[in-house]
Amino acid sequence: MDAMRGQGGIQMLLTAEQEAQQIVSAAKNSKMAKLRLAKEEAEGEIGQYRANLEAEYQRNISEKSGNSDFTLKRLETETETKIRDLKDSASKVSADVVAMLIKYITTVKN
Repeated sequence: MDAMRGQGGIQMLLTAEQEAQQIVSAAKNSKMAKLRLAKEEAEGEIGQYRANLEAEYQRNISEKSGNSDFTLKRLETETETKIRDLKDSASKVSADVVAMLIKYITTVKN
C-alpha cells in the first residue's frame, strides 16, 4: 500500500509541477504581451512627439524665412534711402568741389 501511496504522491507532485509550469508559462506569456503592448505604445508616443517637434521646427523655419523676407525688404529700402541721400549731398557740394579743384590746378605756387 505504501508503494501505491508513494506512486500517487509522486503522480500528484508531477501533476502539481506541470500545473506550476503552466502557470509560470502563462505568466511569462502575459508579461511578454504586456511588454510588447508597452513597446508599441511607447513607439506611438515617440512618433507623435517627433511629428510635433518636426511641425514646430517647420513652423519656426517658415516664420524666420518670413522675417528674413521682411528684413531683406527693410534693408533694401534703407540702402536705397542712404544712396539717394548720398547722391543729394554729392550734388549739393559738387560745384564747390569742382571750383576747389580748378583753383588748385590753376594756381601755381612759387
